[in-house]
Amino acid sequence: MRYEGTVYRPPSEAQSLIIQVTIGCAHNSCTFCNMYKAKKFRVREISEVLADFDVARKQYRRVERIFLADGNALALKMDKLAVILDYIGGLFPECERVGIYGSPQDAIMKTREELTELRKKGVEIIYIGAESGSDKILTAVKKGATRDEIIEGVKKIEDAGIKASVTFISGLGGKEDWQTHAIETGTMISAMEPSYVGLLTLMVERQAPLFADVQSGKFQLLSPEEVVEETIVLLENISVKKSCVFRSNHASNYVSLKGDLPKDKGKMMGQLERVLDNASGMKDERLRML
Repeated sequence: MRYEGTVYRPPSEAQSLIIQVTIGCAHNSCTFCNMYKAKKFRVREISEVLADFDVARKQYRRVERIFLADGNALALKMDKLAVILDYIGGLFPECERVGIYGSPQDAIMKTREELTELRKKGVEIIYIGAESGSDKILTAVKKGATRDEIIEGVKKIEDAGIKASVTFISGLGGKEDWQTHAIETGTMISAMEPSYVGLLTLMVERQAPLFADVQSGKFQLLSPEEVVEETIVLLENISVKKSCVFRSNHASNYVSLKGDLPKDKGKMMGQLERVLDNASGMKDERLRML
């Protein structure tokens, strides 16, 4: 396989075969992110993508999961995605799941029929970075999507029978807007009812545009205790009717949470409250990483 630049994937795709079908991120303007800043977005030639799958077939005896990268591979037009997925189906009959990164806009641009076709061709999960449920914060970080657009995109994915895994970032509102971030993120999760929610904690690398605001004091990072308090408020404001897997076990998180909403909501809030009473349950800052 030929990889271009650093390749990113969700934690749950650690054992997957990863193939870049796009390079970089079409939006690439979020102030907190520097993942794709060194790449100019482009769609790879289908012949290159299929050739990489051929190489993988010769290397690996069994491939049960495949992940299509980069940042928003769902941006591909349906005719190209169909060719890739059909090729996967023929070359890797043992493959149980295809996952893909997408933006809210990518999901909105696909019709219900197109998303249903993707499911039939093997796409089981689409990863969406929502980051926050607050329009104020989404605008501040230049997300390029509104709260309503993100909800619409996620519901569209779920309605087509594909699982949506939606990521949010603790601390993204800073000290000024932490309550807004927590409350409106909780109510957003309630409105969209995704299959999975993943919670990361903000870490601002030097290359990210937001770093200058942190250095100047314009943006104030939350303390570990404040992040825990914010998470409690977020959970308080989630009310879902169908089961939602909730995870806060990324390397960036101070506290690891694993549970299913709504049944484990109280248990997870209790865990966080105990951490506030005894800080020894919190990850050391030196052990956090993106």
